[in-house]
Amino acid sequence: MTDKEPKEAMAVMTPPYASDALADGTVDAAVIGGGAAGLNGALILARSRRSVVVIDSGAPRNAPAEAVHGLLALDGTPPSEILRRGREQVRQYGGRVVHGEVVSAEPAAPSADGDLRFTVTLADGRSITARRILVATGLTDVLPEVPGLAEHWGHSVLHCPYCHGWEVRDEAIGILATGPVSIDHAFLFRQLTEDLTYFTHGTDLDADSRARFAARGIRVIDTPVTEVVNDTDGALAGVRLADGQVVARRVLAVLAQLQIRAQGLEGLGLPVEDLPKGRSFASGVSGATEVPGVWVAGNVTDLVAQVGASAAAGALAGADINRMLAIADTDAALRARLDDSTSSAS
Repeated sequence: MTDKEPKEAMAVMTPPYASDALADGTVDAAVIGGGAAGLNGALILARSRRSVVVIDSGAPRNAPAEAVHGLLALDGTPPSEILRRGREQVRQYGGRVVHGEVVSAEPAAPSADGDLRFTVTLADGRSITARRILVATGLTDVLPEVPGLAEHWGHSVLHCPYCHGWEVRDEAIGILATGPVSIDHAFLFRQLTEDLTYFTHGTDLDADSRARFAARGIRVIDTPVTEVVNDTDGALAGVRLADGQVVARRVLAVLAQLQIRAQGLEGLGLPVEDLPKGRSFASGVSGATEVPGVWVAGNVTDLVAQVGASAAAGALAGADINRMLAIADTDAALRARLDDSTSSAS
């Protein structure tokens, strides 16, 4: 990587999947984002006989990974296969999955009976009207500006000890610090290997943490890292320090800055909160937000959720959306009945 190349660990663009037609009229729910959270939310809604459309750009965060781990019964399954099965299952119950990029989502005029409405517009100009919205757009990992780091992302440059730790056990691992959160990161990876080096890379490491590292046999290097070094086969071989020394490592663990995918969602006015590992959309029980009619699920609100947790959050949000729609349907039916009674009496 040169200084002119992008510094973000961008998700690898997967080939566009077969896209359904965008639904006409008003749908019960539009799901923005077709990862584990979005698809599971859509599945719950579709099985509840709700009209639901998933809008997904086809660029999942975990695309560089060879497999999803820590997911019961699906451990070791490629991310693309999980998404393929998920889209099939949503469609099995009448849901639609549409390939597209959302450029705006905003409240629209309410229906005649006072129910909420939202308009979601895609980059190609198409739009859809929905009664409720589930945002499950996920996030992007923004890596430190170290040449050569991004090219190994998802393979020998990792972030999650639970997602990839078993696969790199007993390797020579380096922790490239990005802040105080990297201290706990080091102890988690120390569980996986006895050969662990912590590169402070310009971040502070207090005396107590240094003592604890020494007790666990974790080597500390304060000289800044200037680049990632590859072997003759292109595999990660180590890091070069500012003094020219090369420290051999086969794996680097990096807690990247986590940046939620919020482009096009500004019109919803979703509240955000700043956390030690990044900024997320704020949410309450079952992913409900302060914005009536809008839910969030997955990494866009839980920055560290793995695939299983994201899918579970999507299911909870989908169930809550269905519950609130049922209440709205009942309220509308009751008003209509009362209006009919009043008209008949007069």
